[in-house]
Amino acid sequence: MWSKDKIVSPAELLPRLAQWRREGKRVVFTNGCFDLLHLGHVDYLEKARNLGDVMVLGLNTDASVSRLKPGRPLQDEVSRARILASLLFVDAVVLFDEPTPLELITLVKPDILVKGDDYAVSGIVGHELVLANGGQVLTVPLVEGYSTTRIVERIQAQFHS
Repeated sequence: MWSKDKIVSPAELLPRLAQWRREGKRVVFTNGCFDLLHLGHVDYLEKARNLGDVMVLGLNTDASVSRLKPGRPLQDEVSRARILASLLFVDAVVLFDEPTPLELITLVKPDILVKGDDYAVSGIVGHELVLANGGQVLTVPLVEGYSTTRIVERIQAQFHS
């Protein structure tokens, strides 16, 4: 399978979800901007995927990232999606343009919804829906000191010194 084949629309995701569920696989869902892929992202995504059998990753579109983080993204959505899809532990990447991934979570109905431990479970978008459907909402520890913002700040400081 080519990495680009893992990048799917919500409609294209539905038959894959149905197949995974027929096979008894537990579906993990997480989301984010993933602007510059770094060790913190890889560690987080690997830990998230290891909580279940397949992972669906909701990826903010460029427009969505720009609304959340002015001046960003640094990489376009096609690049970000393709890089994430190349990871062995990511089974599907779905772009979303809404302010939150709630619509996508409603479609996916994940068995396990995951975010980093910088979130409280009660603050994770979609937690009520997942819990009401009998799923789990979990957080995983983040690698200290890694963030896209921190990397950009470090580069800017080096450039301006």
